[in-house]
Amino acid sequence: MIGGHGPGEDPHTGVQIAHEEPSPVAQVWRRVVLAAFFLTLTVLIVWLDRDSYRDGDEVGITLLDAVYYSTVTLSTTGYGDITPITEGARLVNILFITPLRVMFLIVLIGTTLEALTTRSREEFRIRRWRSRVRQHVIVCGYGTKGRSAVRSLQATGTPLESIVIVDNEQRAIDEANSIGLTGIVGDAGRTDVLRRAHVERARAVIVAANRDDAAVLITLTVRQLNPTVPITTSVREEENASLLRQSGADTVITTSATSGRLLGLSTDSPRVVSVVEDLLTGGQGLDLSQRTVSSGEVGLGPRDLRDIVLSVTRGGRTLRFDDPLIGTLQSEDVLVVVRSH
Repeated sequence: MIGGHGPGEDPHTGVQIAHEEPSPVAQVWRRVVLAAFFLTLTVLIVWLDRDSYRDGDEVGITLLDAVYYSTVTLSTTGYGDITPITEGARLVNILFITPLRVMFLIVLIGTTLEALTTRSREEFRIRRWRSRVRQHVIVCGYGTKGRSAVRSLQATGTPLESIVIVDNEQRAIDEANSIGLTGIVGDAGRTDVLRRAHVERARAVIVAANRDDAAVLITLTVRQLNPTVPITTSVREEENASLLRQSGADTVITTSATSGRLLGLSTDSPRVVSVVEDLLTGGQGLDLSQRTVSSGEVGLGPRDLRDIVLSVTRGGRTLRFDDPLIGTLQSEDVLVVVRSH
């Protein structure tokens, strides 16, 4: 569907915010411990003031009577066979045992309350996320390529909360949630799904679809919703790369051709492949990095910098490091450099 949400469609549908949820066993065990604590405290209060209670015609109660009285009192059963007979005992019942009864009942019905409030809490999390999310990176597809893209984003300093995963497989979204990513279940080629990911506020979109036709559709939809966002997409077949660029992709990576070139290099130049892998693996060894020229570097030549300069982009044109047109570096130049991590 192009153009927004359908009639009656919930804009929160499919959005899953990563958060830690205690296991059901842990929740039940915690309530059992609290209930036992309240019961024990009530028994202790009654037992310390046991001579102020009457069991039938007999004044004073045993420890078993105290446990029995506490149990029926906290559960609001209240048979009335054991009753406080002094004003002090009745005051203790009002000030201490009644609040304990209320807390005991809250613990007992905690599971029901939890079920009723879970959806409300999730709605609150989603609404808060929707109001705050901006300048994030959307990764369309959480397969092998999508997971590698996320690891690379992390290695270059992008926090997990600034990455949003879109995938039509619930299993993939669950996996993304498990490491702290926000996920949206749905087809990234649909306008309503991308709107849930707030594509209009994104700083970048990565299209890591498994099929070239899906990549084209996603790219077209993203470009329609956000005409200026940078789009990086992968394509399996090199002949489809031009189609992706016409669809609005800024950067197109041909996975099959790139893999083939590395395979060919590995036979005669295995060390070259090792260096390429090192450069592509962020956070260790040598890293490829893009940055602007610092004030102290203006007027220097590319070979005078501490970092190894591979290219210089000036006025929208990218020049290789050995291009004589570079001359000396200018303040608006953008460099691609190799630096040691």
